[in-house]
Amino acid sequence: MALNKFNLPDVGEGLTEAEIVAWKVKPGDSVAVNDVLCEIETAKSLVELPSPFAGTVTELLVPEGVTIDVGTAIISVSDAVSGDPTPADVPAPATPVQPLYGKLPADDGDTSGGAPAGGPLVGSGPKADAVKRRPRKAAPATRPAPSASVSRNAPEVEPVQPHTLAEVSAKRQETAAGTAMPKISTGSVTEAVDNRPTLGGTITGLVNRVLAKPPVRKIARDLGIDLADVVATGFRGEVTREDLVSYQAQRDAEHDKADGFWGTAGKPQDQRIERIPVKGVRKATAKAMVESAFSAPHVSIFVDVDASRTMEFVKRLKASRDFEGVRVSPLLILAKAVIWAAARNPSVNATWVDNVGGTDAAEIQVKHYMNLGIAAATPRGLMVPNIKDAQDLSLKELALALNNLATTARAGKTQPAEMQGGTLTITNIGALGIDTGTPIINPGEVAIVAFGTIKQKPWVLDGEVIPRWITTLGGSFDHRVVDGDLSARFMADVAAILEEPALLLD
Repeated sequence: MALNKFNLPDVGEGLTEAEIVAWKVKPGDSVAVNDVLCEIETAKSLVELPSPFAGTVTELLVPEGVTIDVGTAIISVSDAVSGDPTPADVPAPATPVQPLYGKLPADDGDTSGGAPAGGPLVGSGPKADAVKRRPRKAAPATRPAPSASVSRNAPEVEPVQPHTLAEVSAKRQETAAGTAMPKISTGSVTEAVDNRPTLGGTITGLVNRVLAKPPVRKIARDLGIDLADVVATGFRGEVTREDLVSYQAQRDAEHDKADGFWGTAGKPQDQRIERIPVKGVRKATAKAMVESAFSAPHVSIFVDVDASRTMEFVKRLKASRDFEGVRVSPLLILAKAVIWAAARNPSVNATWVDNVGGTDAAEIQVKHYMNLGIAAATPRGLMVPNIKDAQDLSLKELALALNNLATTARAGKTQPAEMQGGTLTITNIGALGIDTGTPIINPGEVAIVAFGTIKQKPWVLDGEVIPRWITTLGGSFDHRVVDGDLSARFMADVAAILEEPALLLD
């Protein structure tokens, strides 16, 4: 039996460390090639690691929550598959295996071929594949003898009796008191945990699948409730809507009793301070922002924009059959405006490079493609995935790319490759109701645009004060590459598209 050790790989470009967030396997589990072993958090994203080996997990070498260097062994897998019996595991039969009909001769001299009275009946002998089964566990001494009319090799399963509502209520009280309670199942479930009937004894564990109708599962997902934690009172043992309501009410009551954010009065000073380790995405973001703020001289400018026609355009797109089922927002028009304006002012889509060829020389690399970054706030911190070659996308294709980017980022599934190679970034702070701000340039780029909220304000148009949809754009630029004149022309071009989206047709 060979033992294989899996070392932490570099899942990105030049990553040096990662944190083991959650193991998806445990010692004794069987794994196949490409089965997910664990989730790791790198400086860029949350990544699932597939297994390069097939076999049985023997040991988890790194616990959850620990940050380790690339190349460190994290798990060992043997090439033996768990559950496969070896010849030593299969006991030799005490008596010769009987054929399907009649019986074997007692010895070489017995050639009668007849079956004595009380001999085996048709189908009552061991099956042909009996030697491949796991050894039968000894039945408890208190187990009653099976009826003579039942086949001796048939699986014996104790019936599961339905629970009354009073019993369920008693179990619920036990759960609230912290008493361990087995899972309740009122159906005629005969499948064991390993999806096979349990032989020679009572059922010791039921399948983990909790019975519930799709609408109930959706409500549980929306409320963040694990159905396995809910006491089921349905007729067939399923979790009902009323069970979820009861569980949520109990959870809310427990939450109300808990201390709030300021509920630390009277406690020692060290218990009134929450310490959050800086690692993963937050550590990488902090390092990048410090380097950007103090290496690239920032200059910021702002412009108020009448986006009323953009709002009308978005409304028409939503009603269009071509955009049916596609989420459309003013951010789509801004993204298209930034691409259009960058084509007219190419130096905003560039990179400043120091130490060219190992010398003190520097150069400006203007990109003739647009990998448009969209800053996304996620539960794990700020991420900036980008849309590759955004300049080649139609308006609908750009809308679909934005929707996919946002969905993936919120789910925490953004991959490192999706955050590499960005050329210019948009940060949509207006989604939080903020008018504008002074964003910090994403490292490796020279420009970033902040998109403020769009709201109705009094606006002077043709000498009259009327309500219009107004937004404020804020832009930050690396002054080594983008001077004041270029930054102003770029922001004016972006504003022009928001004021008149029809210019995109030119």
